[in-house]
Amino acid sequence: MKKEVRGVIFTLAGGCLWGLSGSCGQYLFTNYQVNSSWLTVVRMLVAGVSLVLFALLRQRDKAIGIWKVKEDAVQQVVFALGGLMFCQYAYLTAISYSNAATATVLQYLGPVLIMLLVCAVHRRLPNLREGVAVILAVLGTFLLATHGNIATMVLSKQGFTWGMLAAVSLMCYTLLPDRIIPKWGSIVVTGYGMLIGGIVLALFVQVWKIPVSLDLKGWLAVGGVAVLGTLVAYTMYLQGVADVGPVHASMLSSIEPVSATLCSVFWLHTSFQPIDLVGFLCVLATIFLLAKKTEEPKCAAKQAVPDK
Repeated sequence: MKKEVRGVIFTLAGGCLWGLSGSCGQYLFTNYQVNSSWLTVVRMLVAGVSLVLFALLRQRDKAIGIWKVKEDAVQQVVFALGGLMFCQYAYLTAISYSNAATATVLQYLGPVLIMLLVCAVHRRLPNLREGVAVILAVLGTFLLATHGNIATMVLSKQGFTWGMLAAVSLMCYTLLPDRIIPKWGSIVVTGYGMLIGGIVLALFVQVWKIPVSLDLKGWLAVGGVAVLGTLVAYTMYLQGVADVGPVHASMLSSIEPVSATLCSVFWLHTSFQPIDLVGFLCVLATIFLLAKKTEEPKCAAKQAVPDK
């Protein structure tokens, strides 16, 4: 199999699995009333332990070395809490108050927030392409939240709030590890980030006190979130980045909202109005408009770390 073909297949598969993981989360919230804090902890600890063990076996020097440099160790902890933990918790909580498709699409407003931050840092106005992206993002969000009627809110306030926080968290997740990813690698940084974030969140919410009652189907859905939607998806995405490059891979992985929407409709029987789909398309269009930004932060996280 040619390298480019393999890269396209793996990246698309990774994006589809991320979409599936969101739908598995929705299934758990709807049918088992699973707490989003509990699911976030499980997802982060399963991924964190697995990635850290892999790093210690295959990249031992980097896995140990990052803790010997004080500045890098501090940035690693900040990324774990303000990036990964925030991102994972906000995303899954947004799903619990809305649905997988809507939460995923709202999270994809993150690149627009990054673009606006870049404009603020460079003290310039958005160019034409960026301006159109902002308008589409605002329009798409408005349609999803109100169905075009400014007097009504079809999306719950909690769902909208956590969806927007998911977008902010994606911005933080992308920008925080900009210095340590190139130096120590995405597996080391993401592995420790998942592990530290999972441990801190578990202690904060006292996860052992959260009641959980799952049957076989429920545990399979948990596996869909923690194993397929995190470990397998992450591994496939990284291979895709290596084969086709970061820009192409990030574009291909934007199939995630499509996957989440299809899973929600055909598996979970979530109903959407045509105007919802218009809102989805408006937000997704911003990804393609911003794909070739000329002035963006040199952020290795965008190049090597998936947004889930």
